[in-house]
Amino acid sequence: MPIMENAIMTAHDESTARLPLHPLSRRSALILGTAAATVPIGVEAQPYGPDEGEERAPGVRHIQLSEKSSKVPGFKTVMLRDVIQQPRSKTPNNIMKNAMICHCLEGELQVTQEDGTFTAKKGMIWTCKVGGTETSENKGNTVAIMRVIDLIT
Repeated sequence: MPIMENAIMTAHDESTARLPLHPLSRRSALILGTAAATVPIGVEAQPYGPDEGEERAPGVRHIQLSEKSSKVPGFKTVMLRDVIQQPRSKTPNNIMKNAMICHCLEGELQVTQEDGTFTAKKGMIWTCKVGGTETSENKGNTVAIMRVIDLIT
């Protein structure tokens, strides 16, 4: 097989001790490299300063990240925000004004809703209903971050 000028060579035949090389075009190499670079490695929490956002309770801050009109039927607006809770902090018992999807982005929270209590560990998601109640408490020794998607009618 003739060698293409300026081609990247790749090993192809594993049945022999000496592997022949086959050309890989620059275009294919670029596509493969781009695809590999876009694979998500993991979701990292954004580092926040101690005074960022709005303090809602001692050790609890809300940071609004984004707000946009919604294409989801029944919801006019979606809003993305982070709730940062310092160790040993607790939110007040809130009555939910809108539906929410919550995600524990960092740390661990004890969450109490109208129907019980559970531990939200890093990576867990849960929902809140309109009129429901919720309190979250960071009983750990590290900062906890709850990412919230508010679904606003």
